[in-house]
Amino acid sequence: MALQEELEVQGNKLFKYRSHLPLILLVVSIPVFIYTQLFNNQFDKFISYDLYEIISFGVCFLGLLVRIYTVGYTPKNTSGRNTSEGQVADVLNTQGIYSMVRHPLYVGNFFMWLGIAMLVQDIWYMVAFTFIYWVYYERIMFAEEQFLRKKFGDIYVNWSLKTPAFIPSLKNFSSNDLTFSWKKVIKKEKNGVAAVFIVFLIFRFIRDYLLTGTVVTDSWQVYATAASIVIYFILKVLKSSTKVFEEEGR
Repeated sequence: MALQEELEVQGNKLFKYRSHLPLILLVVSIPVFIYTQLFNNQFDKFISYDLYEIISFGVCFLGLLVRIYTVGYTPKNTSGRNTSEGQVADVLNTQGIYSMVRHPLYVGNFFMWLGIAMLVQDIWYMVAFTFIYWVYYERIMFAEEQFLRKKFGDIYVNWSLKTPAFIPSLKNFSSNDLTFSWKKVIKKEKNGVAAVFIVFLIFRFIRDYLLTGTVVTDSWQVYATAASIVIYFILKVLKSSTKVFEEEGR
């Protein structure tokens, strides 16, 4: 099999399991985090954990904002969102954030997961995460682009020639014809906020227990996490039992 076809096959396989990558990251992060807190934490010498945690959360939130902006402006069945069964694209997104970068959702994912990788407080772990993310998603992006190129032909080629794959460029920005849809954002991204709060709280509990032998349950993080979980389940019930988030063509 030629390398081009092999990369496409690998990308399509990896695409089906892309939701498992955050779970693997979390499972690997925790033992590394425990080690750094007990034996090799150099970060506390230069910055307080509270401030560092806020910075890490800011990186996560940046990624979430990128995803929210991307999803809010995309119509149904486009290159902006695919399914577990495979690639889906009735039209090619070339406006808004897609006029700046070809894979904005994966840019958003990177920053969301980088913020979690930062919590480990180990520079080499962050470097390893970045490398693994690049290798993993490079193949997925290659497979997606092969699909789009076959389906849209010169339209896709001309757009890709002026639009970077991963590092955004502002010079070719064009506004969206569609209005922003909060309903679609809530429907598609409702678990993102809750997941971030839960992960950050897990790391906070582990750190507190390792360093003090106790866990602080009366804090803003606990209340914020609880609120995000409650909101998540409310939205989930509304989505499954009503059509309040349904929009024509979105």
